[in-house]
Amino acid sequence: MDELLSEKEQLEQFRAWWSEYGMYVIGGIVIGAGLLFGIGQYKDRKLQAQLEASVAFESLIEQVADGDLVDAEATAAEIHTSYAKTTYAGQAGLAMARLYMDKNRDQDAVEALLSVINSGADKELKHVARLRLARIYLYQDKAQEVVDLLSKQDSHPFAAAYGEVLGDAYTALGRIAEAQDAYQKVLLDPLSQGTVDQQLVQWKALDLPEIEPTASDKAEPVSTEAVESEEPETGRSE
Repeated sequence: MDELLSEKEQLEQFRAWWSEYGMYVIGGIVIGAGLLFGIGQYKDRKLQAQLEASVAFESLIEQVADGDLVDAEATAAEIHTSYAKTTYAGQAGLAMARLYMDKNRDQDAVEALLSVINSGADKELKHVARLRLARIYLYQDKAQEVVDLLSKQDSHPFAAAYGEVLGDAYTALGRIAEAQDAYQKVLLDPLSQGTVDQQLVQWKALDLPEIEPTASDKAEPVSTEAVESEEPETGRSE
């Protein structure tokens, strides 16, 4: 009898608790299910966007290979507009820069690479764009722009490639000591093998003109040897 009363009491307590908190429990379940559904939908949309962007990018690569500038520009614009948050947006900028250079439109290539550098692309992609932009600046005889672009970059995987281009820019500017230092850093970098042509860098370093001596270097050094002063002869009275 006591057990039956105990069960009835427990049931009444549960009913009382449910009447007070049941709606909160149901609401929590609904919210949790909604979140799980929303996350699933978001992942599905993100995956779908990546797949669609991949298809568009493959078309862009074919158009770049064929030199089809009109269609390539349209496809690149679609990727930037519809799939700006995918990795293919930055890669599309690199592809268009290559096509523009093939068409001798180097300033358009500059704009395409700058858009990658200033975008939300991943760091590695931005380094690739920055290195290609620096080489275009050299092609345009804008050596100072190369220095401004690369001199403050600290990236170990790209350090050797940056250093070679910096050396070329310093050479063009007549800053021979800085060019020599940049080339030497490349040659001493253990990670430079496979990223730059070390033999070419060495030839560049050897081909540098001699550093002109400064005014202080040209001045004659003062001898430290003791100089015997000539004493005037005094007459001896006889």
